[in-house]
Amino acid sequence: MKNKIYAVIVVACVALIMTLALSGDVVAKKRYVFGGGPAGGTFQVVANAIQTYKPVKAIPEFSVRAQSSAGSVENLRKANAGKHAFSVVYSGHVYLGRNGRMKNDTKKYENVMAVAYLYGAPAQLVVKKGSGIKSAKDLVGKKVGVGNAGSGAFANCEMFFTHLGIWDKIERNAMGYNDAAAAFGNNQLDAFWLFTAFPSGAVIMAAQTNDIDLVNIGKDAQDSGYFKKYPYFGKLSVPAGTYRGVDYETPSFFDSTLWVANKDVPADVVYKLLSLIFTDEGLKHMVDQKKTFKAMSVQDGVKGIVTPLHPGAEKFWKEKGVLK
Repeated sequence: MKNKIYAVIVVACVALIMTLALSGDVVAKKRYVFGGGPAGGTFQVVANAIQTYKPVKAIPEFSVRAQSSAGSVENLRKANAGKHAFSVVYSGHVYLGRNGRMKNDTKKYENVMAVAYLYGAPAQLVVKKGSGIKSAKDLVGKKVGVGNAGSGAFANCEMFFTHLGIWDKIERNAMGYNDAAAAFGNNQLDAFWLFTAFPSGAVIMAAQTNDIDLVNIGKDAQDSGYFKKYPYFGKLSVPAGTYRGVDYETPSFFDSTLWVANKDVPADVVYKLLSLIFTDEGLKHMVDQKKTFKAMSVQDGVKGIVTPLHPGAEKFWKEKGVLK
């Protein structure tokens, strides 16, 4: 009887030791925070999509946890400080931050390194048909929705309108896109600005209640030397027919939305995630989360990146033949 009790105790002790050992492995599993954006925004969809991708969840050595944030500027700062291992940041903010040219902030954010291009976020300026507003410069004295304070949309609007000399000559209304579209429909705004992928739900909503036009801000940017001053912006046009009643192509400019990493994230971690996401299956998973991610591809993996790549990303893109 004593031998049986002894055997049971031994088995229980072995089981306990194994359980503790396995628990130790789980606890020791490294977790990397991925900074997204406001709930419901595309930035947050990126972080959530990568976190929930089954092959990523199955990685034994580490895990990825999506974390919401205010957006691009906050993500830049937290990635630089190491509070985010990964983040979604506009290429422009990475460029300005690295060179100490952020608005009212001369700090150099040199710990943030590019990983991959995600998608392009173009500027869109909506006005009512027949308003006579043909250029952003025609907004002087007008009521304009300029994006949420602290958002990338607001920051880019301020920068562009300041460059044109009109930022202090308009009646600025800081608000989100849907609120701006509603205010526009109620004649509380003469125009509203967006910096997001098209088609935008807010613009679709505005076009349902009003006949709208899109302003050719691509011409404003070209004529004013904006592309020379800010080389990370690219040129593109919103195709004709994207929105109801807008049956013409509208030149604009866009900033590249980037996946970035803190410089101290191990190269093999960055390489591993890229090797899982930038596959046919991984890219399909991203597009299943949001159609905007159709812009993601191996061939455009470093599109819009004008700042240093993380070593793990550099290795990956060289192997793919994107870099030489």
